[in-house]
Amino acid sequence: MNEIITPASIIANLRAGNKKQALQELARKAAELTGQHERMIFDVLLERERLGTTGVGQGIAIPHGKLASLDRVYGLFARLERAIDFDAIDEQPVDLMFLLLAPEQAGADHLKALARVSRLLRDGAICEKLRSSTSSEAIYALLTKPVAAAERHDVAQIKVTTTSRKDAPTADPGGLRER
Repeated sequence: MNEIITPASIIANLRAGNKKQALQELARKAAELTGQHERMIFDVLLERERLGTTGVGQGIAIPHGKLASLDRVYGLFARLERAIDFDAIDEQPVDLMFLLLAPEQAGADHLKALARVSRLLRDGAICEKLRSSTSSEAIYALLTKPVAAAERHDVAQIKVTTTSRKDAPTADPGGLRER
């Protein structure tokens, strides 16, 4: 996550009264971060929303789009002061938004970034902490540290002691092998 967001790409208290205002504010901040034109970013986001909502449910939206002039994937996170109607798939208002912008040619990188953000924001505990955080620094730490903790957990799962006994734990974290 560190490669797509920075402390400067966090908005701890975004004020927006509706979906369009929220996307405009995200486009404005993204223009500052990327050096791209605000209107161009906003148009890309609106076009994507016309294809179908990026409100994925449980108060979360992941607006995203591609711009030919970008050199890498950029992320921007916003916690809204007040939840807004976003035409989300579960019809619930949105208060957490993670914007992703990618170069036109970044097919796999764009999809990987979307998957990572989606996986992170499916964690209810992390979302609750994001909702209760009021500083950009705390939000940045939450967004970037869980990935490292999860990776350490995965490694710990694999480093299970093996022995020659049949009933001993194995290095098979998913339980896929027959015992």
